[in-house]
Amino acid sequence: MKFLPAAVKLKTAEEKELEKDILTLADLEATDIDLLLDRARQLKQRHKKGIMDWPLTGKTIGLIFEKASTRTRISFQAAAAQLGGTSLFISAADTQLARNEPIEDTARVLERYLDALVLRTYSQKMQEDFARVCSIPVINALTDLYHPCQVLSDLLTVLEYKGRCQGLKVAWIGDGNNMAHSWINAAAVLRFELTLACPEGYMPDPGVVNQAKARAGGDIRVINDPAEAAEGADVINTDVWASMGQEDEAEARQAVFASFQVNAGLMARAKDDAIVMHCLPAHKGEEITEDVFEGPQSVVWDQAENKLHMHKSLLEALINRAAGV
Repeated sequence: MKFLPAAVKLKTAEEKELEKDILTLADLEATDIDLLLDRARQLKQRHKKGIMDWPLTGKTIGLIFEKASTRTRISFQAAAAQLGGTSLFISAADTQLARNEPIEDTARVLERYLDALVLRTYSQKMQEDFARVCSIPVINALTDLYHPCQVLSDLLTVLEYKGRCQGLKVAWIGDGNNMAHSWINAAAVLRFELTLACPEGYMPDPGVVNQAKARAGGDIRVINDPAEAAEGADVINTDVWASMGQEDEAEARQAVFASFQVNAGLMARAKDDAIVMHCLPAHKGEEITEDVFEGPQSVVWDQAENKLHMHKSLLEALINRAAGV
């Protein structure tokens, strides 16, 4: 068996180390994302060859989740295990946070037990508070505002199918939600063309959009016409119309979003070799038709697998950076 005990140390263009935490993609530079993608591809290739990499031997990763999860939870736990580390899953309801212990107190205890903390919460501020207090890396595994790790994994999938991210035309069809926000951040950092088609009243947060445009220029557009967004696109991306915590809005949203379905007609406007992405779980027959979801342009299963390899890249980079490796 072969082992790779050392991690790459990520640098920005100015040769600064990667930030301690991953809370939003807006905090990163293009070189950070490129190196994370390169390392994820390397780890994936080595895993497929049966080569074992154990750079996190003796390290413990904690996962505190307020929201339900299948792929994010299992991929982070599998990533830790495959790198030689240990993971501890902690339901937020089972911690003293549920009894109003201050975040600062919980954070100062957990940093003495753990080497990294993965958080899946409703509030972005909660993650920022943990990151402010904790000396260990804090990783955003989803909030109502952002989903950076998912979009990093999605970028890995785009890279595998398209060979690059820069210069592509990406379309987001549907809700201006946390996924949309992280795609906006990614477009600002990597400077690819992004068009988001969202219904009135369900647009992305204007502050997120304006900040990204200030960084990226005019390559990010928010419109109301899904057909226009899909025209000539290399990547078509969608998500459920009602996210976690919005279940009581599901019926009303179906009527509003009906014309924003990713179907064969919409795909006909994209490039012939366009790929279709969905972060899952999918409501087939709503935001995406079954024939497109199961069709030859769909890359959703590679997209789901790539969470494992990107999470390995993230854990390795952040934990070893924190340890001074």
